[in-house]
Amino acid sequence: MDISIGCRFSFEVAEPTHAIVLVEPHVEEASRISNARFSTTPGVPSTIYSDLFGNRCRRLTLPAGTFGLEFSATADASGAPDDTDDFARELHPADLPDEALAFLLPSRYCQSDQLAPFALQQFGQVLPDMNGVHRVRAITRWVHDQIGFDYGAASASTTAVDVLQDGHGVCRDFAHLGIALCRALNIPARYVFGYLPDIGVPDPGSPMDFCAWMEVYIGDRWYTFDPRNDQHRIGRTIIGRGRDAADVAMVTTFGNVGLGSMTVTAEELIPG
Repeated sequence: MDISIGCRFSFEVAEPTHAIVLVEPHVEEASRISNARFSTTPGVPSTIYSDLFGNRCRRLTLPAGTFGLEFSATADASGAPDDTDDFARELHPADLPDEALAFLLPSRYCQSDQLAPFALQQFGQVLPDMNGVHRVRAITRWVHDQIGFDYGAASASTTAVDVLQDGHGVCRDFAHLGIALCRALNIPARYVFGYLPDIGVPDPGSPMDFCAWMEVYIGDRWYTFDPRNDQHRIGRTIIGRGRDAADVAMVTTFGNVGLGSMTVTAEELIPG
């Protein structure tokens, strides 16, 4: 199964402005990606580096005026949904690998310390069953069921505490709340965003967008959980991982830049 992924941005730039762009698949996805193409209008030079979380970041300077950037690629998908393991166990912090410890701490959008009393009250009695991942599933399902999806609520300043109080948000907000609740219970959780096609699910009837979800460390590895959709999905293609959305903004600009338009593509390529 092949999936067409990509995006297109248009900006209005007041003066030459340096930027960091994260729209290309994570280095761990390299074996799945072909026909990758990144371009800008007008053309400008760019360089690639790996950040602290191993994300593929592109640096470039946007010239003054109208500026466009575009990425497209083909991603190979197995046709199987997200991996699961009903026998994965929660681990005591003392037994976690070093690299997981940072994802137990509060972060800008995931104030797990402030949400700890609520998390303990709501999920403290859901035992981390030796034969399952019931607590993480309970958190994922609760966020999905209790938080309303609302594009109008999208805001770069919304935190997990805000989402819990307001009761609505967009996919990044669902992920932030799920992550904060997991961390409050000493379960490592990290923020992930990428391309997510609507394969095997009803067409939502809304424009395609980037999607955010979370990865949780249980057993001996990271597993995908999706508080927004509460589904095991086909064809996720990871762009970035971090403590929260502050670590993996699609476009970070160091100056006055206005977004004119953005389109995202993630769809199955039908042969013929």
